[in-house]
Order: sequence, then structure tokens, then C-alpha cells
Amino acid sequence: MAANPDMVRLFKAELELCNVTPDETVAVLSEGDEKRDYADAFLAAAEEIDATSFQINLVKRAPQPGDMKKRTSITGNRPAIEALKSSDIVIDLVGLLWSAEQNEITQTGTRMLMVREPLDVLQRMFPRQSLRHRVEAAQEMLAAAKELHITSPAGTDVTYQLGPYPVLTQYGYTDTPGRWDHFAGGFLYTGARDDRVDGVVVINTGDILFPFLRYVNEPVRLTIEKGMVTHIEGRGVEAELLKSFINRYRDPRAYAVSHIGWGMDETAQWEYLGTGRNAAQATGCDGRAYYGNVLFSTGPNLELGGKNDTPCHLDIPLRACTLTLDGTTIVEHGDLVPETLRAE
Repeated sequence: MAANPDMVRLFKAELELCNVTPDETVAVLSEGDEKRDYADAFLAAAEEIDATSFQINLVKRAPQPGDMKKRTSITGNRPAIEALKSSDIVIDLVGLLWSAEQNEITQTGTRMLMVREPLDVLQRMFPRQSLRHRVEAAQEMLAAAKELHITSPAGTDVTYQLGPYPVLTQYGYTDTPGRWDHFAGGFLYTGARDDRVDGVVVINTGDILFPFLRYVNEPVRLTIEKGMVTHIEGRGVEAELLKSFINRYRDPRAYAVSHIGWGMDETAQWEYLGTGRNAAQATGCDGRAYYGNVLFSTGPNLELGGKNDTPCHLDIPLRACTLTLDGTTIVEHGDLVPETLRAE
């Protein structure tokens, strides 16, 4: 089947942003029949650039009952892993994020771009150089900070003592050796010292729970002590969902606070999960990258260089928060304050 011409044009522009050149090799990683149209279009786009390209299509691995380890379809497949390591850029249509395999591949200098969002999202949120510049300006501010403090009218009041972990950025493409990014969306995040997060986070009505892909109906209050969630309280179903989801992993590290940061993409739509025509296929970059949201998370921190590899991961974008770095306001009631960070 011939690749979709509109998709090929879009993906060619994306590869050009990633600075793919004719002397480079593009590897497309796919799984079963999923994203077959994306795989065909990326291969066609690479051919138009005159880059060498190949595809690895994995047998989709069915989840094993009771197996809560972080496993992907490539886990243990050494020939596939080595082939990906030999390429200049991997187009990840599977979703290796937070896996040991992703870290192994990128540590060789191979770039990696995860592509999982529906086509309409990729078109609307297509990366811009201006977004990268703003994200990198925010990166400098966050990297220099020692303390991050978040408050909200709903009752959030939590402090992160920063220091040991790098600041990771996402702006929708990667042209830097060894760097991972996600097409599309713009935001940034880091992590606190493992035992130095204390306070309360209130997940308010209208905030989003990932991976549930749902909006919150009743507030949920999380008490955090020394970097761990110690209490989950709330009258609605969301509090019970969080409790049961975390408990089923039977892993105390699932209660650890993970990365923290904020969204910077003015093209993201908070309402997409409720109104988007392809919302059921979305992975959530609209919520995570939404301009001025504070992205709170729990679970693994491998991506930051930490040791927590629990597979239980929650991303929770929060609206209407105020975030300060060493007392300087960066986000005020859901809006970015510094001029260098604001969208035009």
C-alpha cells in the first residue's frame, strides 16, 4: 500500500527538523499492525531525503498476568537492539519511554523520536523553532534553581528540593546525538532529591489523570512526606482509582514522587480528550504540554538518571497552579510569567 502523501510530507518536514541527512540511517521501530501507516510514511520520507532506512517490526507481546515489570516487545531481543544502536535516529512507534532499552540505545549517541499521537494532533502541534527557544530558556532557569514550590487555590502546597537530576526538555524533535524527544509537544521537567519533596498536592476537578485518559470529577488530596505519597484522600472514584492502580503493582517505589515541570505549548488543547475526533488513540501530549500547566508525576525516574524502575507511572497535569523557583514566579495561576517563556 502506498504511503499517504500528506503524511509523508509532514514526516519529511519532521525528519528535516531532526537534521536527518543523506549520510544517516533512519530506523523505524514498529509493533504488529499498529501504526503501519506511520511506518510506511516515515520510510518514504527518509527515502525522499536520500537517507538509508530500515524497519524493525516486532511481534506484539501480550501482557502476562501478574507481570508488573517494565517489559516492551523488544525486551531481550538483542539483534533488534543492536540494529537500533547502529542507526543515527530511531523512530519509535512502540513506546520505549522509561525502559532500559531506550537508555541503552540513546547512550550510544543514537537519537530517538517517539511518535504515538494521532495525525491531527501531529499536524496541529507541529514543532517550531520558537517553541524550542522558549523551552531552552526555561531549561536554564530550572537548572539553576535549588527549590521549586507549587501552590494552587485548590490547596496544593508542595516543595521540591532540587539538585541531583538534569533538566529534560521536549520540543517535538531531536537533532542532538543521544537525545530523546516526543513528536509533538513542548514542556520540561526535572526531579527533586529523592527524599526531599514534602507537602500536599490537590488534584482538582478538571485536571487530568494519565494513563487513565480522564478528567477528574472530584478533588483528590495527596500527602507527600520525604518524597513519598503517604496518603490518598478523596470522595470520588478518582481517589479509589489511584489507590487500586498503585496497589496492584505491589511495589513501594510506585508511591515515589517522580519528575516535575510545566507545559509551554500554546497549540495544545486541554479539552482534546473530551472533544478530539481521535481522542481514543491519543497518548496525552495535549494535557502534558498544555501551556502553563504544572505536570506532577509519580513512579520511575530512570529517564532522569535515577534508580527507580517501577513500571507504575502516573502523569497528572494540574491547572491554575503557581510555581516558583527560589522565590521567583515562573507560572502564575496557570500562565507563564517571564517574557522569554511566553508564547507570542
